[in-house]
Amino acid sequence: MKSAEEFIVESFLAYPDSLRLALVTETFPPEINGVAMTLGNLVKGLLKRGHAVQVVRPRQAREAAQTPRAGFDEILAKGIPIPNYPDLRFGLLSENRLMQLWRQRRPDIVHVATEGPLGWSAVTAARKLQLPVTSSFHTNFHHYSSHYGMGLLKVPIEAYLRKLHNRTLATLAPTQDAAHLLRDHGYRNVSVLSRGVALEQFTPALRSVQLRASWGAIDTDVVVLHVGRLAKEKNVDVVVAAFAEIQARLPSAKLVFVGDGPLRAALQQACPQAIFAGMKTGRELAAHYASGDLFLFPSLTETFGNVVPEALASGLAVLSYAVAAAGNVITDRKNGRLIQPGEELEFIHAAVALAADDGLRASLCREAPASVEHMSWLAVTDSFITTLRGVMARHDNQLTASLYSLPAARGETGRSRSAPNVPTPPNA
Repeated sequence: MKSAEEFIVESFLAYPDSLRLALVTETFPPEINGVAMTLGNLVKGLLKRGHAVQVVRPRQAREAAQTPRAGFDEILAKGIPIPNYPDLRFGLLSENRLMQLWRQRRPDIVHVATEGPLGWSAVTAARKLQLPVTSSFHTNFHHYSSHYGMGLLKVPIEAYLRKLHNRTLATLAPTQDAAHLLRDHGYRNVSVLSRGVALEQFTPALRSVQLRASWGAIDTDVVVLHVGRLAKEKNVDVVVAAFAEIQARLPSAKLVFVGDGPLRAALQQACPQAIFAGMKTGRELAAHYASGDLFLFPSLTETFGNVVPEALASGLAVLSYAVAAAGNVITDRKNGRLIQPGEELEFIHAAVALAADDGLRASLCREAPASVEHMSWLAVTDSFITTLRGVMARHDNQLTASLYSLPAARGETGRSRSAPNVPTPPNA
Protein backbone atom coordinates (compact mmCIF):
# COMPACT_ATOMS: atom_id res chain seq x y z
CA MET A 1 0.00 0.00 0.00
CA LYS A 2 1.32 3.45 -0.88
CA SER A 3 1.99 5.93 1.87
CA ALA A 4 -0.05 9.09 2.34
CA GLU A 5 2.89 11.15 1.06
CA GLU A 6 3.06 9.09 -2.15
CA PHE A 7 -0.62 9.65 -2.87
CA ILE A 8 -0.28 13.37 -2.03
CA VAL A 9 2.68 13.77 -4.37
CA GLU A 10 0.80 11.98 -7.13
CA SER A 11 -2.21 14.21 -6.65
CA PHE A 12 -0.12 17.30 -7.39
CA LEU A 13 1.32 15.90 -10.63
CA ALA A 14 -0.07 17.64 -13.71
CA TYR A 15 -2.24 15.51 -15.93
CA PRO A 16 -0.86 15.02 -19.43
CA ASP A 17 -2.59 16.82 -22.30
CA SER A 18 -4.22 13.59 -23.38
CA LEU A 19 -6.73 11.81 -21.16
CA ARG A 20 -7.14 8.07 -20.61
CA LEU A 21 -10.89 7.61 -20.35
CA ALA A 22 -12.62 4.34 -19.45
CA LEU A 23 -16.15 4.47 -20.89
CA VAL A 24 -18.57 1.87 -19.52
CA THR A 25 -21.82 1.34 -21.39
CA GLU A 26 -24.46 -1.26 -22.17
CA THR A 27 -24.90 0.10 -25.71
CA PHE A 28 -22.44 1.26 -28.35
CA PRO A 29 -22.11 1.18 -32.14
CA PRO A 30 -22.77 -0.88 -34.19
CA GLU A 31 -26.08 -0.83 -32.29
CA ILE A 32 -28.57 1.74 -33.59
CA ASN A 33 -30.15 3.95 -30.94
CA GLY A 34 -29.72 7.47 -29.60
CA VAL A 35 -27.39 6.56 -26.75
CA ALA A 36 -25.12 4.41 -28.92
CA MET A 37 -24.96 7.17 -31.53
CA THR A 38 -24.15 9.77 -28.88
CA LEU A 39 -21.35 7.71 -27.38
CA GLY A 40 -19.96 6.79 -30.79
CA ASN A 41 -19.69 10.45 -31.74
CA LEU A 42 -18.12 11.39 -28.40
CA VAL A 43 -15.49 8.67 -28.84
CA LYS A 44 -14.75 9.85 -32.37
CA GLY A 45 -14.29 13.38 -31.04
CA LEU A 46 -12.05 12.24 -28.18
CA LEU A 47 -9.84 10.24 -30.54
CA LYS A 48 -9.67 13.17 -32.95
CA ARG A 49 -8.49 15.37 -30.08
CA GLY A 50 -5.73 12.86 -29.27
CA HIS A 51 -7.23 11.24 -26.17
CA ALA A 52 -7.23 7.49 -25.42
CA VAL A 53 -10.53 5.67 -24.83
CA GLN A 54 -11.19 2.23 -23.40
CA VAL A 55 -14.80 1.11 -23.95
CA VAL A 56 -16.16 -1.60 -21.65
CA ARG A 57 -19.43 -3.02 -23.00
CA PRO A 58 -21.38 -6.25 -23.58
CA ARG A 59 -20.72 -8.27 -26.70
CA GLN A 60 -23.83 -8.08 -28.87
CA ALA A 61 -25.41 -10.97 -30.75
CA ARG A 62 -24.12 -11.53 -34.28
CA GLU A 63 -21.55 -8.78 -33.82
CA ALA A 64 -18.81 -8.47 -36.44
CA ALA A 65 -15.19 -7.75 -35.50
CA GLN A 66 -14.43 -4.04 -35.16
CA THR A 67 -11.65 -2.29 -37.07
CA PRO A 68 -8.77 -1.41 -34.70
CA ARG A 69 -8.21 2.31 -34.14
CA ALA A 70 -5.25 4.14 -32.61
CA GLY A 71 -5.93 5.11 -29.01
CA PHE A 72 -9.07 2.95 -28.85
CA ASP A 73 -9.50 -0.28 -26.90
CA GLU A 74 -12.61 -2.41 -26.33
CA ILE A 75 -13.26 -4.82 -23.48
CA LEU A 76 -16.23 -7.04 -24.30
CA ALA A 77 -18.22 -8.56 -21.45
CA LYS A 78 -20.81 -11.31 -21.38
CA GLY A 79 -24.36 -10.09 -21.54
CA ILE A 80 -28.01 -11.08 -21.26
CA PRO A 81 -30.86 -9.68 -23.41
CA ILE A 82 -32.79 -6.72 -22.02
CA PRO A 83 -36.57 -7.47 -21.80
CA ASN A 84 -38.47 -5.94 -24.73
CA TYR A 85 -35.16 -4.85 -26.26
CA PRO A 86 -33.78 -8.14 -27.65
CA ASP A 87 -31.06 -6.37 -29.65
CA LEU A 88 -29.56 -4.88 -26.47
CA ARG A 89 -27.90 -6.62 -23.55
CA PHE A 90 -27.07 -5.98 -19.91
CA GLY A 91 -23.36 -6.38 -19.29
CA LEU A 92 -22.25 -8.92 -16.68
CA LEU A 93 -18.59 -8.00 -16.22
CA SER A 94 -17.80 -8.33 -12.52
CA GLU A 95 -16.48 -5.68 -10.17
CA ASN A 96 -13.35 -7.78 -9.50
CA ARG A 97 -12.61 -8.09 -13.22
CA LEU A 98 -12.88 -4.34 -13.64
CA MET A 99 -10.60 -3.69 -10.69
CA GLN A 100 -8.01 -6.07 -12.14
CA LEU A 101 -8.33 -4.39 -15.53
CA TRP A 102 -7.89 -0.88 -14.15
CA ARG A 103 -5.05 -1.82 -11.85
CA GLN A 104 -3.13 -3.06 -14.88
CA ARG A 105 -3.76 0.13 -16.84
CA ARG A 106 -5.14 2.84 -14.66
CA PRO A 107 -7.43 5.31 -16.46
CA ASP A 108 -7.47 8.98 -15.52
CA ILE A 109 -11.25 8.90 -15.14
CA VAL A 110 -14.17 6.49 -15.55
CA HIS A 111 -17.42 7.54 -17.22
CA VAL A 112 -20.49 5.31 -16.76
CA ALA A 113 -22.99 5.92 -19.54
CA THR A 114 -25.74 3.40 -18.66
CA GLU A 115 -27.26 2.25 -15.40
CA GLY A 116 -27.38 -1.54 -15.73
CA PRO A 117 -25.42 -4.12 -13.72
CA LEU A 118 -22.25 -3.31 -15.65
CA GLY A 119 -22.58 0.38 -14.78
CA TRP A 120 -23.11 -0.39 -11.08
CA SER A 121 -20.04 -2.67 -11.03
CA ALA A 122 -17.98 0.05 -12.70
CA VAL A 123 -18.98 2.72 -10.19
CA THR A 124 -18.12 0.41 -7.29
CA ALA A 125 -14.79 -0.64 -8.78
CA ALA A 126 -13.79 2.94 -9.59
CA ARG A 127 -14.55 4.13 -6.06
CA LYS A 128 -12.56 1.29 -4.51
CA LEU A 129 -9.61 2.19 -6.71
CA GLN A 130 -10.04 5.89 -5.86
CA LEU A 131 -10.63 6.80 -9.49
CA PRO A 132 -12.81 9.79 -10.32
CA VAL A 133 -16.07 8.57 -11.83
CA THR A 134 -18.85 10.40 -13.67
CA SER A 135 -22.13 9.25 -15.19
CA SER A 136 -24.68 10.17 -17.86
CA PHE A 137 -28.46 10.20 -17.60
CA HIS A 138 -29.58 9.22 -21.10
CA THR A 139 -32.83 7.28 -20.84
CA ASN A 140 -36.00 7.64 -18.80
CA PHE A 141 -36.20 3.97 -17.79
CA HIS A 142 -38.52 4.86 -14.91
CA HIS A 143 -40.92 6.52 -17.40
CA TYR A 144 -40.71 3.58 -19.79
CA SER A 145 -41.78 1.14 -17.07
CA SER A 146 -45.45 2.13 -17.37
CA HIS A 147 -45.41 1.25 -21.09
CA TYR A 148 -44.30 -2.33 -20.43
CA GLY A 149 -46.58 -3.37 -17.58
CA MET A 150 -43.99 -2.63 -14.90
CA GLY A 151 -45.65 0.36 -13.24
CA LEU A 152 -45.17 -1.20 -9.78
CA LEU A 153 -41.40 -1.05 -10.32
CA LYS A 154 -41.33 2.69 -10.98
CA VAL A 155 -40.45 3.70 -7.41
CA PRO A 156 -37.65 1.14 -6.86
CA ILE A 157 -36.23 1.91 -10.33
CA GLU A 158 -36.16 5.62 -9.50
CA ALA A 159 -34.44 4.88 -6.17
CA TYR A 160 -31.86 2.66 -7.88
CA LEU A 161 -31.06 5.26 -10.53
CA ARG A 162 -30.72 8.06 -7.99
CA LYS A 163 -28.43 5.98 -5.77
CA LEU A 164 -26.19 4.96 -8.67
CA HIS A 165 -25.79 8.49 -10.01
CA ASN A 166 -25.24 9.99 -6.57
CA ARG A 167 -22.27 7.65 -6.08
CA THR A 168 -20.51 9.50 -8.92
CA LEU A 169 -18.88 12.93 -8.85
CA ALA A 170 -21.07 14.30 -11.65
CA THR A 171 -24.21 13.27 -13.49
CA LEU A 172 -24.43 14.69 -17.00
CA ALA A 173 -27.93 15.50 -18.26
CA PRO A 174 -28.60 16.42 -21.91
CA THR A 175 -30.70 19.56 -21.29
CA GLN A 176 -31.23 22.20 -18.60
CA ASP A 177 -34.81 20.98 -18.14
CA ALA A 178 -33.58 17.42 -17.54
CA ALA A 179 -30.96 18.72 -15.10
CA HIS A 180 -33.59 20.68 -13.12
CA LEU A 181 -35.85 17.62 -13.00
CA LEU A 182 -33.03 15.40 -11.72
CA ARG A 183 -32.11 17.94 -9.02
CA ASP A 184 -35.76 18.12 -7.96
CA HIS A 185 -35.69 14.32 -7.56
CA GLY A 186 -32.65 14.34 -5.28
CA TYR A 187 -29.78 13.94 -7.75
CA ARG A 188 -26.57 15.71 -6.73
CA ASN A 189 -23.73 17.23 -8.78
CA VAL A 190 -25.81 17.48 -11.97
CA SER A 191 -24.23 19.18 -14.99
CA VAL A 192 -25.45 19.67 -18.55
CA LEU A 193 -23.77 18.03 -21.52
CA SER A 194 -25.81 18.63 -24.66
CA ARG A 195 -25.80 16.26 -27.59
CA GLY A 196 -24.68 17.17 -31.06
CA VAL A 197 -25.69 16.63 -34.63
CA ALA A 198 -23.46 15.43 -37.47
CA LEU A 199 -23.74 18.57 -39.59
CA GLU A 200 -21.51 17.06 -42.26
CA GLN A 201 -24.00 14.17 -42.63
CA PHE A 202 -27.47 15.68 -42.27
CA THR A 203 -28.14 18.29 -44.94
CA PRO A 204 -30.97 19.36 -47.28
CA ALA A 205 -28.56 18.77 -50.18
CA LEU A 206 -29.26 15.00 -49.98
CA ARG A 207 -32.91 15.37 -50.98
CA SER A 208 -33.52 12.65 -53.56
CA VAL A 209 -36.13 12.75 -56.31
CA GLN A 210 -35.47 9.05 -56.94
CA LEU A 211 -36.07 8.12 -53.30
CA ARG A 212 -39.31 10.13 -53.21
CA ALA A 213 -40.39 8.42 -56.41
CA SER A 214 -39.86 5.03 -54.76
CA TRP A 215 -42.39 6.17 -52.17
CA GLY A 216 -44.83 7.17 -54.92
CA ALA A 217 -44.31 10.88 -54.20
CA ILE A 218 -43.77 13.65 -56.73
CA ASP A 219 -42.24 17.01 -55.80
CA THR A 220 -45.55 18.63 -54.85
CA ASP A 221 -46.69 15.75 -52.61
CA VAL A 222 -46.25 16.14 -48.85
CA VAL A 223 -44.14 13.36 -47.33
CA VAL A 224 -44.68 12.95 -43.58
CA LEU A 225 -41.68 11.35 -41.87
CA HIS A 226 -41.06 9.67 -38.54
CA VAL A 227 -37.59 8.39 -37.56
CA GLY A 228 -37.10 6.28 -34.48
CA ARG A 229 -37.92 3.09 -32.63
CA LEU A 230 -41.42 1.79 -33.30
CA ALA A 231 -42.40 1.23 -29.68
CA LYS A 232 -45.06 2.25 -27.19
CA GLU A 233 -42.88 4.78 -25.39
CA LYS A 234 -42.38 6.73 -28.64
CA ASN A 235 -46.12 7.54 -28.87
CA VAL A 236 -46.20 6.57 -32.56
CA ASP A 237 -49.98 6.05 -32.50
CA VAL A 238 -50.24 9.86 -32.62
CA VAL A 239 -48.31 9.86 -35.92
CA VAL A 240 -50.83 7.40 -37.40
CA ALA A 241 -53.77 9.47 -36.13
CA ALA A 242 -52.28 12.70 -37.46
CA PHE A 243 -51.56 11.19 -40.85
CA ALA A 244 -55.13 9.91 -41.16
CA GLU A 245 -56.33 13.51 -40.78
CA ILE A 246 -53.67 14.80 -43.18
CA GLN A 247 -54.59 12.25 -45.84
CA ALA A 248 -58.28 13.14 -45.53
CA ARG A 249 -57.27 16.70 -46.46
CA LEU A 250 -54.42 15.82 -48.87
CA PRO A 251 -55.04 12.39 -50.44
CA SER A 252 -51.64 12.38 -52.19
CA ALA A 253 -49.69 12.71 -48.91
CA LYS A 254 -47.30 9.90 -47.98
CA LEU A 255 -46.20 8.55 -44.58
CA VAL A 256 -42.72 7.05 -44.16
CA PHE A 257 -41.50 5.30 -41.00
CA VAL A 258 -37.72 4.93 -40.69
CA GLY A 259 -36.76 2.50 -37.94
CA ASP A 260 -37.99 -0.74 -36.48
CA GLY A 261 -39.37 -2.11 -33.25
CA PRO A 262 -42.02 -4.25 -31.55
CA LEU A 263 -44.96 -2.17 -32.86
CA ARG A 264 -44.06 -2.51 -36.54
CA ALA A 265 -46.50 -5.32 -37.31
CA ALA A 266 -49.37 -3.57 -35.52
CA LEU A 267 -48.61 -0.30 -37.29
CA GLN A 268 -48.55 -2.02 -40.66
CA GLN A 269 -52.03 -3.35 -39.96
CA ALA A 270 -53.32 -0.01 -38.67
CA CYS A 271 -51.77 2.00 -41.51
CA PRO A 272 -51.17 -0.28 -44.53
CA GLN A 273 -50.63 2.70 -46.85
CA ALA A 274 -47.49 3.78 -44.91
CA ILE A 275 -43.99 3.02 -46.15
CA PHE A 276 -41.86 1.12 -43.63
CA ALA A 277 -38.24 1.73 -44.62
CA GLY A 278 -36.67 -0.18 -41.72
CA MET A 279 -33.37 0.70 -40.07
CA LYS A 280 -31.16 3.14 -41.97
CA THR A 281 -27.71 4.50 -41.15
CA GLY A 282 -25.15 6.91 -42.54
CA ARG A 283 -25.76 8.62 -45.86
CA GLU A 284 -28.86 6.51 -46.53
CA LEU A 285 -30.47 7.71 -43.30
CA ALA A 286 -29.55 11.31 -44.13
CA ALA A 287 -31.15 10.97 -47.59
CA HIS A 288 -34.37 9.68 -46.01
CA TYR A 289 -34.50 12.71 -43.72
CA ALA A 290 -33.78 15.20 -46.50
CA SER A 291 -36.36 13.64 -48.82
CA GLY A 292 -39.23 14.25 -46.40
CA ASP A 293 -41.23 17.44 -45.88
CA LEU A 294 -42.91 17.25 -42.47
CA PHE A 295 -41.33 15.53 -39.47
CA LEU A 296 -43.64 14.40 -36.67
CA PHE A 297 -42.14 13.59 -33.27
CA PRO A 298 -44.77 13.02 -30.55
CA SER A 299 -42.59 11.19 -27.99
CA LEU A 300 -42.97 12.31 -24.36
CA THR A 301 -40.32 10.05 -22.81
CA GLU A 302 -37.12 11.52 -24.30
CA THR A 303 -34.26 12.93 -22.28
CA PHE A 304 -33.02 14.55 -25.51
CA GLY A 305 -34.31 13.14 -28.81
CA ASN A 306 -31.42 13.16 -31.28
CA VAL A 307 -33.76 12.87 -34.25
CA VAL A 308 -35.09 16.42 -33.74
CA PRO A 309 -31.81 18.27 -34.48
CA GLU A 310 -31.08 15.73 -37.23
CA ALA A 311 -34.41 16.58 -38.89
CA LEU A 312 -33.78 20.31 -38.48
CA ALA A 313 -30.29 20.01 -40.00
CA SER A 314 -31.89 18.13 -42.91
CA GLY A 315 -34.25 21.04 -43.64
CA LEU A 316 -37.57 19.57 -42.51
CA ALA A 317 -40.54 21.29 -40.92
CA VAL A 318 -40.53 19.71 -37.45
CA LEU A 319 -43.57 19.34 -35.21
CA SER A 320 -42.86 18.13 -31.66
CA TYR A 321 -44.07 18.42 -28.14
CA ALA A 322 -42.16 21.10 -26.21
CA VAL A 323 -39.93 18.67 -24.34
CA ALA A 324 -36.27 17.59 -24.36
CA ALA A 325 -34.21 18.78 -27.35
CA ALA A 326 -37.20 20.20 -29.21
CA GLY A 327 -38.00 22.52 -26.32
CA ASN A 328 -34.43 23.81 -26.40
CA VAL A 329 -33.72 24.19 -30.12
CA ILE A 330 -37.11 25.04 -31.63
CA THR A 331 -38.64 28.50 -31.50
CA ASP A 332 -42.30 28.02 -32.29
CA ARG A 333 -43.27 29.16 -35.79
CA LYS A 334 -39.71 30.28 -36.55
CA ASN A 335 -37.77 27.04 -37.18
CA GLY A 336 -40.44 24.51 -36.20
CA ARG A 337 -43.68 24.00 -34.30
CA LEU A 338 -44.06 23.17 -30.62
CA ILE A 339 -47.13 21.83 -28.84
CA GLN A 340 -47.52 21.57 -25.08
CA PRO A 341 -47.00 18.01 -23.75
CA GLY A 342 -50.12 15.87 -23.68
CA GLU A 343 -52.20 18.08 -26.01
CA GLU A 344 -52.77 15.27 -28.51
CA LEU A 345 -55.65 16.89 -30.45
CA GLU A 346 -53.69 20.12 -30.77
CA PHE A 347 -50.70 18.13 -32.06
CA ILE A 348 -52.89 16.46 -34.71
CA HIS A 349 -54.48 19.77 -35.75
CA ALA A 350 -51.03 21.39 -36.02
CA ALA A 351 -49.82 18.50 -38.20
CA VAL A 352 -52.75 18.97 -40.58
CA ALA A 353 -52.23 22.74 -40.69
CA LEU A 354 -48.52 22.35 -41.49
CA ALA A 355 -49.20 19.80 -44.21
CA ALA A 356 -51.76 22.11 -45.84
CA ASP A 357 -49.81 25.39 -45.49
CA ASP A 358 -47.05 25.29 -48.10
CA GLY A 359 -45.87 28.81 -47.22
CA LEU A 360 -45.40 28.19 -43.48
CA ARG A 361 -43.83 24.79 -44.11
CA ALA A 362 -41.36 26.27 -46.60
CA SER A 363 -40.44 29.07 -44.17
CA LEU A 364 -39.73 26.58 -41.35
CA CYS A 365 -37.66 24.41 -43.70
CA ARG A 366 -35.50 27.39 -44.68
CA GLU A 367 -34.82 28.41 -41.07
CA ALA A 368 -34.26 24.89 -39.67
CA PRO A 369 -30.64 24.08 -40.71
CA ALA A 370 -29.12 27.32 -39.40
CA SER A 371 -30.84 26.83 -36.02
CA VAL A 372 -28.61 23.81 -35.20
CA GLU A 373 -25.31 24.99 -36.69
CA HIS A 374 -23.92 25.49 -33.16
CA MET A 375 -24.44 21.80 -32.27
CA SER A 376 -21.39 20.19 -33.87
CA TRP A 377 -20.12 17.02 -32.19
CA LEU A 378 -16.61 18.45 -31.76
CA ALA A 379 -18.06 21.34 -29.75
CA VAL A 380 -19.94 18.85 -27.56
CA THR A 381 -16.78 16.74 -27.18
CA ASP A 382 -14.79 19.78 -26.03
CA SER A 383 -17.47 20.53 -23.42
CA PHE A 384 -17.28 16.89 -22.25
CA ILE A 385 -13.47 17.10 -21.90
CA THR A 386 -13.76 20.34 -19.90
CA THR A 387 -16.27 18.68 -17.55
CA LEU A 388 -14.06 15.60 -17.07
CA ARG A 389 -10.99 17.73 -16.28
CA GLY A 390 -12.99 19.74 -13.75
CA VAL A 391 -14.14 16.54 -12.02
CA MET A 392 -10.58 15.18 -11.98
CA ALA A 393 -9.31 18.35 -10.34
CA ARG A 394 -12.09 18.27 -7.74
CA HIS A 395 -11.42 14.59 -7.01
CA ASP A 396 -7.72 15.39 -6.61
CA ASN A 397 -8.45 18.20 -4.17
CA GLN A 398 -10.82 16.04 -2.12
CA LEU A 399 -8.31 13.20 -1.92
CA THR A 400 -5.52 15.56 -0.92
CA ALA A 401 -7.65 17.23 1.73
CA SER A 402 -8.69 13.88 3.21
CA LEU A 403 -5.07 12.72 3.35
CA TYR A 404 -3.83 15.89 5.05
CA SER A 405 -6.60 15.51 7.63
CA LEU A 406 -5.07 12.20 8.81
CA PRO A 407 -3.17 12.37 12.09
CA ALA A 408 -0.19 10.80 10.36
CA ALA A 409 -0.25 13.35 7.56
CA ARG A 410 -0.44 16.18 10.15
CA GLY A 411 2.72 14.84 11.80
CA GLU A 412 1.24 14.47 15.28
CA THR A 413 3.63 13.55 18.09
CA GLY A 414 4.47 9.86 18.28
CA ARG A 415 2.91 9.03 14.93
CA SER A 416 4.67 8.23 11.67
CA ARG A 417 3.96 10.45 8.64
CA SER A 418 3.69 7.30 6.57
CA ALA A 419 0.12 6.02 6.81
CA PRO A 420 -0.33 2.26 6.40
CA ASN A 421 -3.83 2.71 4.92
CA VAL A 422 -5.20 5.36 2.63
CA PRO A 423 -8.71 6.59 3.45
CA THR A 424 -11.60 6.36 1.03
CA PRO A 425 -12.10 9.74 -0.68
CA PRO A 426 -15.16 11.82 0.22
CA ASN A 427 -17.26 10.61 -2.73
CA ALA A 428 -16.94 6.92 -1.82
